[in-house]
Amino acid sequence: MRAIGTLVRGGLALLALACLAGISHAQDIRARQNIEYRLIAPQPVETGDRIEVIDFFWYGCPYCNELQPALEGWIRRKPADVALRRVPAILRDSWAPHARIYYALEQLNEVERLHLKVYYSYHVEKLHMSKPDVTVEWAVKNGIDRKRWLDAYSSPGVDAKVERARKLSEAYTVAVTPTLVVDGRYLTSGAYVPGGDVRGVVPILTDVIRIARQNRSGR
Repeated sequence: MRAIGTLVRGGLALLALACLAGISHAQDIRARQNIEYRLIAPQPVETGDRIEVIDFFWYGCPYCNELQPALEGWIRRKPADVALRRVPAILRDSWAPHARIYYALEQLNEVERLHLKVYYSYHVEKLHMSKPDVTVEWAVKNGIDRKRWLDAYSSPGVDAKVERARKLSEAYTVAVTPTLVVDGRYLTSGAYVPGGDVRGVVPILTDVIRIARQNRSGR
């Protein structure tokens, strides 16, 4: 009888541990649908086996500028199975010149060096970065050959990418910036952050990536 009692107690202990493990697993996911994120109509993922995160941004957005240090920190430590894409949101025509800056930098392989510098020049130096004449002088000041910049800025390739960014902004139902979309399905933004501190979108992003990863593994 003593042996049976020991087995029963052992079985109950294992059951309790299993229950606690299940509770702990559930608590790992804190982001809640329609509270910290929402679902959108599924969009194509361009990062293959890696979980895609799209940063929809606008250089003129003060909240995007405020988010950048925290987002860059996340980018440096993001999981190996996650890939970042940046898309300059175009929610109105006046945003298109900023998208053109980004894609010109991309064509010249200068995004990593000068992406944050564009924010600084707009928000701190107060440059009118929507004006092509201001932009070309900015590019030259930052070490880009004038002709190379002008050729990239006005190139058909950049034209096509700007138009695609406009369509992507609509397809992903981007309403504000910054907006982050995970795996073409899960959307969060500064509007979903409790308390309104846009930097709080980063821990939400981490949670949503975990949700996307678990849903991928369950396919």
